[in-house]
Amino acid sequence: MSDKSMDQLKRMAIFAEVVAKGSLTAAARQLDMTPSAVSQHLRQLEQSLGLALLHRSTRRLTLTEAGERYHGGCAAMVAAARSAEQALVRLRDEPEGELRLAAPAGFGGLLAAALAPLRSYPRLTLRLLLDDKLVDLIGERVDIAVRVGELADSSLVARKLGDMTRQLCASPAYLAERGWPAAPQDLLRHDWLASKPNGSGPDMLELQGPSGERETLRLEGRVQASQVTALHALAMAGWGISMGVSEDDRKAMAEGRLLPILPGWRMSDVPVYAVTPRRGEQPAKVRHTLELLAAWFGGGKNPRP
Repeated sequence: MSDKSMDQLKRMAIFAEVVAKGSLTAAARQLDMTPSAVSQHLRQLEQSLGLALLHRSTRRLTLTEAGERYHGGCAAMVAAARSAEQALVRLRDEPEGELRLAAPAGFGGLLAAALAPLRSYPRLTLRLLLDDKLVDLIGERVDIAVRVGELADSSLVARKLGDMTRQLCASPAYLAERGWPAAPQDLLRHDWLASKPNGSGPDMLELQGPSGERETLRLEGRVQASQVTALHALAMAGWGISMGVSEDDRKAMAEGRLLPILPGWRMSDVPVYAVTPRRGEQPAKVRHTLELLAAWFGGGKNPRP
């Protein structure tokens, strides 16, 4: 749009404000302009149109016939601009629109609890993309991705939310049949359920004992699965020992449907990050969600099997 066209739009907005306020002085005060500047813009508008829009007197302004016809379009233009601005203000200040959030497959229940306060925003819709494979944030138009484990260097913006604790576990039926491991080396004689989202091969399991001693085990998986939901189902069905990390694992251990193994030995915590595709100011839906996730993971509410 040319500068000339932009000037014309400005004069149309000034004309609409003059009509709304009923005087040049009141309109000038609202527009933070001088009355003479407002008057000059009106004269230029009338000159460009070749028609008088206002009858001016010392006491009042009245619309000409041309002014009456022209005012409706000018007022509609101003109203549309204000509506567009208010929509952006709402986007900035109140969560609305579609929030697209990617996370590992086992995070559905956790996110439902962590993001419960978002239910109070009626103009916000939530789309969850649950997959243990990495999602293309740009291609899938993802606002936030929750990722577990150390991140590779990238152009994405990452914020650490907290850590998740892992716990070895198995079903009561499996342990009744195969016995309880008493030491880390005993795991080599048990069936191992391996998490392999990006390939195959053994798991290297590092454990730290109650006195600070460390053990590193190379565990060949009897079963390898790419999703934690599948590993949970396999552990529940008695297929072997799993590295419990999901919300389902946590609940099952709390209820005794899975039992913790080698509780005196611990694995290092796994960092959890929120990743966004862009820097700078974020809309309210993203800012609110990031704060809720940070409060959940950082406030001790995250699953700790």
